[in-house]
Amino acid sequence: MSSPGSTVPYPGLDLGSLHVPTPVVLAPMAGITNAAYRRLCAEHGAGLYVCEMITSRGLVEGDPTTRRMLVFDEAEQVRSVQLYGTDPTYVGKAAEILCDEFGVAHIDLNFGCPVPKVTRKGGGGALPWKRGLLARILEEAVAAATPYDVPVTMKTRKGLDDDHLTYLDAGRIAQESGCAAIALHGRTVAQAYSGEADWDAIGALVDHVDIPVLGNGDIWEASDALRMVEQTGVAGVVVGRGCLGRPWLFRDLAAAFGGTAVTTLPTLGEVATMMRRHAELLVEHMGEERGCKEFRKHVSWYLKGFGAGGQRRRDLGLVDTLADLDRLLAELDPDEPYPVSELGAPRGRQGSPRNRVVLPEGWLDDADGADFHLQESVDETTGG
Repeated sequence: MSSPGSTVPYPGLDLGSLHVPTPVVLAPMAGITNAAYRRLCAEHGAGLYVCEMITSRGLVEGDPTTRRMLVFDEAEQVRSVQLYGTDPTYVGKAAEILCDEFGVAHIDLNFGCPVPKVTRKGGGGALPWKRGLLARILEEAVAAATPYDVPVTMKTRKGLDDDHLTYLDAGRIAQESGCAAIALHGRTVAQAYSGEADWDAIGALVDHVDIPVLGNGDIWEASDALRMVEQTGVAGVVVGRGCLGRPWLFRDLAAAFGGTAVTTLPTLGEVATMMRRHAELLVEHMGEERGCKEFRKHVSWYLKGFGAGGQRRRDLGLVDTLADLDRLLAELDPDEPYPVSELGAPRGRQGSPRNRVVLPEGWLDDADGADFHLQESVDETTGG
């Protein structure tokens, strides 16, 4: 199932008072990194597993959907949440609620989302253009979390596009505001998930600030994570799309940072066992009907590259019960080897770069604005 080798062990990651033994962070992904998926990934390796993003306004105003997203598994000892917001007051109040009512150990702020419905309101990856507003939001969050000794970090992108880069200013502001670290996705908002991540920009940010920098983008295998650390000097890595349908990647990452190179090559039978475990955890948290429906989106990722057959894939993508899932998984060839052609290959959404970034009217006129009027929605779902 795996092939070992030897590397040099790396130190863990320190985020304020929080020590993460393995310098690996699961990127929050909307509709993906719920309690069940975080538990599944944690069962395979060590790291920091971040809850899918919630909106600060939704939390403060008691939105039921937002509250339902803040579910943690009983085995989840370190609670980490990503918070989205464009209003400093809402973000500060939400940070306090997370610390006081939910006992979180880490808060990450999302300034990296490229989704148009978010950027058109000045949120996500668009917000760092307003340096004054970014500073106010970070200061409010840090002030709210400090009495609880909870570190605040932020995630961002290089900038709006190649002509409007923001990441170096964002790093300076994060450091001055008291953030424990900053994570950089090496793409612009205009790139979304297309093209290649700019690791040179990540290295430039490492040289620019004194706080830890986490690198994100194009980590498909554990070897990519080690290469990023060696090339850029980051203190840790953030893994998103690379783990879709591959929770065992965290085993490889933990081994690699611990000094043993491992490449996990599960048979189709072993993958089926992980699929069953994933569905089981979803059902535990959501009930059978909703849990099975949530599981459907993961089928194509788990079976990517395997010769499972189109009809069987379609059937698995329509499962309603664990019994149906068991029956269909039993039809897979348990001895089929892992498709090595998938190693190092991109996973999840990619798409094409955008001709322009959708922004609020007049957004680019003033990069220092601290009081630009923004309307934050309670139902925005994003990823960075």
